[in-house]
Amino acid sequence: MSLKDEWDRLGSETRTWLLENPACLLLPPDMSAKVKADPHIDVELDPNGQVVLSREDLDFIREKAEAAGTIHAPEGEYQFFDTASIPVIRSAASRNGA
Repeated sequence: MSLKDEWDRLGSETRTWLLENPACLLLPPDMSAKVKADPHIDVELDPNGQVVLSREDLDFIREKAEAAGTIHAPEGEYQFFDTASIPVIRSAASRNGA
């Protein structure tokens, strides 16, 4: 899934949540379920079935949040060294037999 390509398809509640939580690596279970329910959106899931956001998705959300005025991110790139990478075990396409 490219969040940039799917932005207009997402519900307003999901878009608002993403703008208010631009550093979140996963969508919460209830939002993940809503995104997974759309057959047009191919998503990557973690072992718990939550939607995993890519680096490109996070950059896009940060840009949208800055434009909306919900955050002001300082110049430069921040890394969270104590965060383990999230394993992806399946995608919605493989789940749907595509």
